[in-house]
Amino acid sequence: MNNKAKLFFAALALTTLGYYGCKHKSDSSATDYTITPDAGTNYKAGDKIDIKVGYPTGSKVDSVVYLLDSAKIASSKDTAGISLKTDTIGLGIRMITAKVYEGGKSNEVTTNILLLAAKAPARYTYKVEKVFPHDTAAYTEGLQYIDGVLYESLGDTGHSAIRKVDLNTGKVLLQTKLDNQYFGEGLAVVDDKVIQLTYREKVGFVYDKKTLKLLNNFTNNVGPEGWGMCYDGNKLYMDDSTNRLWFLDKNTYRPIGHVDVCDDKQQIDSINELEYINGKIYANVYQTDNILVINPKTGAVEQVIDMKEIYPVASRPPDRDWNNNVLNGIAWDEKGQRLFVTGKKWPHLYQVKFVPVP
Repeated sequence: MNNKAKLFFAALALTTLGYYGCKHKSDSSATDYTITPDAGTNYKAGDKIDIKVGYPTGSKVDSVVYLLDSAKIASSKDTAGISLKTDTIGLGIRMITAKVYEGGKSNEVTTNILLLAAKAPARYTYKVEKVFPHDTAAYTEGLQYIDGVLYESLGDTGHSAIRKVDLNTGKVLLQTKLDNQYFGEGLAVVDDKVIQLTYREKVGFVYDKKTLKLLNNFTNNVGPEGWGMCYDGNKLYMDDSTNRLWFLDKNTYRPIGHVDVCDDKQQIDSINELEYINGKIYANVYQTDNILVINPKTGAVEQVIDMKEIYPVASRPPDRDWNNNVLNGIAWDEKGQRLFVTGKKWPHLYQVKFVPVP
């Protein structure tokens, strides 16, 4: 987590504690209640969390109900506290609330913890197996290879589009442009359709897979922004500029769940273009040279692939904005077992193999 994020969550913790600490219905002041662990405490999946409430002098507690986020996890008739197992809890920031009942009235006291992956991700590098041409005007936001064709979503205001591309030549086979008010983002091929996100316009588009004719659109209010998308054969995955990975219904495009992406040290924000490969989510991290391999059931980062210098910095034109024209685009050829990567406005698309760091 970067410094800005740390400050934000520290402020969130203080605000939350202040809010719940002042909310009371009994004669005792709710600010006399305390709770451990302290807000912002880090744990790793599998750790045990001991939760205990501190009470004002003279309290006569009837019962305590404990909640994780908004879901009840335990209740107790005494003040001894509870132990919470974390092996089945989703990663990320989790809110813990103790609701204390006393004389028919209640007080709440709240804290939060950050649950991280149980172990460090394995480290990988890459080997380039083949190089293909790529359109240097293509601000790549989404990429998928299926039925012998690359499907590519382009961003950039006034230049956004969805297209089919010949892998070997880089030639555009078919293209549908977006209206100028839209900024194209991730895509996913779902059966006979192609789904495309937009950046901040809160709209998604549905195209005919064969013709790229626009069939309809839908409102997309999931998360603050639309970024990457992929499909596992049953549901869609979408990210939104944060470390959250949303699950969407493939027919309604409405959220049906989520996980938060973390390694063993921090939350990983800015996960971007996505690809589903053999049960795992592969994700670019915006403005970095890293590709992550994420367990979609838990959000844990299991591998990190360092793609540094795949497009050598020394060979890049100096007049480009290299803070934005970064590594972005992952496509998997399931039949041929080939993996492709590229970047925004890069001249090449690379067939690569990931290899463990010695």
